[in-house]
Amino acid sequence: MPLPSIEERAKTAKEKKALYGVDVDLESYESEASPHGTIERAEDLPEEVKKAALDVGVKLDKETSGAYVQMDQTPVHTRSLFEGVEVLDTATALKKYDYLQDYWWKLVAPDADKYVADVARSPPAGYFIRAKKGMKTVFPVKSCLYLGSTNLNQRVHNIIIAEEGSELHVITGCTTPAHVQRGLHIGVSEFFIKKGAHVSFTMIHSWGKEVDVRPRTGIVIEEGGSLSNNYICLRPVKTLQMFPTATLAGRGAVASFNTVIYSTMGNIDVGSNVNLNAPETSAESISRVVSVGGEVIARGRMTGRVPGARAHLECVGLLLSDKGRIYSIPELDGQSKDLDMSHEAAVGRISEEELEYLMARGLTSEQATSVIVRGFLDVEIKGLPEDLKQEIKNITQREDLKGS
Repeated sequence: MPLPSIEERAKTAKEKKALYGVDVDLESYESEASPHGTIERAEDLPEEVKKAALDVGVKLDKETSGAYVQMDQTPVHTRSLFEGVEVLDTATALKKYDYLQDYWWKLVAPDADKYVADVARSPPAGYFIRAKKGMKTVFPVKSCLYLGSTNLNQRVHNIIIAEEGSELHVITGCTTPAHVQRGLHIGVSEFFIKKGAHVSFTMIHSWGKEVDVRPRTGIVIEEGGSLSNNYICLRPVKTLQMFPTATLAGRGAVASFNTVIYSTMGNIDVGSNVNLNAPETSAESISRVVSVGGEVIARGRMTGRVPGARAHLECVGLLLSDKGRIYSIPELDGQSKDLDMSHEAAVGRISEEELEYLMARGLTSEQATSVIVRGFLDVEIKGLPEDLKQEIKNITQREDLKGS
């Protein structure tokens, strides 16, 4: 008997929202932004931009392989600081390299949905990052996508290419200042990880309470290549919807997705989709979700198509308030024999024993809750340089995380 279609499964409006996400009216946002002037030195960026970048872990200092800063629709600062890494804005890269057409819109179809189509119709903006063959970076490339104008639709199309045998670390912060009351960010990203290349990509979001966010990402990993994809969102957002798709196309390719969410309001719909299409491939997706308000939908899908593929999904949530909701949707699709695929999903509350233990040692109930929440969100992220691991941990630790 054939499986029921998605439409048949979505019996109610609430179920349809869970399957399709919250719709955003594109026409209610401004499509044009006033241009900004280019800035050669990172230290000359406006103070509010530098502060916003720091808040999402983007410290534009010397310990950087390259930098990219975009204000609204304008790439204002682009710089390569390491011989083996090239950083350009996509408009410049398309003019400079004819071969880039072989990568442009190859992993994300320009008509995939209305958000992607909107980016495809717009002039190119975003970053192009290329790690040259055999080059291994010590410090990460850092980028900041800054939405500084109220009611603007910010559209971004990014390309990352890690050539054969290279190693690349990228940390990107997406943020708005406090005065931006409403906005939309649509970010399309395409990752090409060549044979034996290794990429870590860490994205930290800090949006406003009335900002809608729609990232769309496609990834292909060739033989022996690997990706560690890390996503952190600890501050309020109106709606967020993303479901990056990685295709493990070569023998021994590896993908790891780590997600950390602290929700106080709005609708957050996140997850990852991995196609294990080659022998000896493996994938892991781990998410930690804390909700004190709003709705979080945590998705994960793994499709194993060849013998010997290994995959694991894990979504664990802490629900600390009746105002919140955590909806976990793990999916495993095995299409070959000799697969090893598993999933674990759990939603619960803070243990009374843990709380009492900490309070007995002098902490208030609120302080004890904060300690437990921080520990819960401290996911071990593999494949990152120690300095970058510590930087990510610092971001989690400095937030005011507590129960209702």
